[in-house]
Amino acid sequence: MIHFQTTDDIREISASELSLAGTFAEQIGLSIANIRLREALRSQSIRDALTGLFNRRYLEETLEREVHRTARASQALGVTMLDVDHFQSFNDTFGHAAGDAVLHEIGVFLLRNTRADDIACRYGGEEFVLIMPNADAEATRIRIEQMRLGVKDLRIMYGDKPLGPITISAGIAAFPAHGSSPKQIMTAADAALYQAKKAGRDRVVVAEGDVDLPPGVMALAAGR
Repeated sequence: MIHFQTTDDIREISASELSLAGTFAEQIGLSIANIRLREALRSQSIRDALTGLFNRRYLEETLEREVHRTARASQALGVTMLDVDHFQSFNDTFGHAAGDAVLHEIGVFLLRNTRADDIACRYGGEEFVLIMPNADAEATRIRIEQMRLGVKDLRIMYGDKPLGPITISAGIAAFPAHGSSPKQIMTAADAALYQAKKAGRDRVVVAEGDVDLPPGVMALAAGR
């Protein structure tokens, strides 16, 4: 709302002044619409449409920045890679639309259970990554363990059918304990996730030292 007022309370606003005010208001409206459009386009470029989380492109750019920032401040940074257990067989049983419903609800859950400084991203498929500033491996493990239990309590419906139970597995790595670069940290987190899967799923595993990705782990990811 834009309010115009004359300096002289007695004089009425002239037709030319009203026309100028209308033109001014239209220009302001167009400017606001353009700003909203730019923000919408930016959001679409960095957000995953299904889950509402940040996408992989944003993750890669942000993790690089966060590692450098954390190194300068001599702080810790926790990184978690997690995914939905047996998601492929779940998709085969209930259908891809139901699978999308599960991923959407997981995204909503992560947004509700992370701090304002945390960065929750959809890495791809049923995999998610959480970046947690100022959190070492143990602090990250405690929070992710709480999330793991929280996901088990989710009651997800698709139409009139209940979906579930849903469980997740998670691998945790931290800077600088498990690597000095984004690639090393992600590799360590993925290796820890692989160990969680290998140990029976529905669990959280912290990486041990500088971990190399086990042979064949990327091929296994498709069947997680």
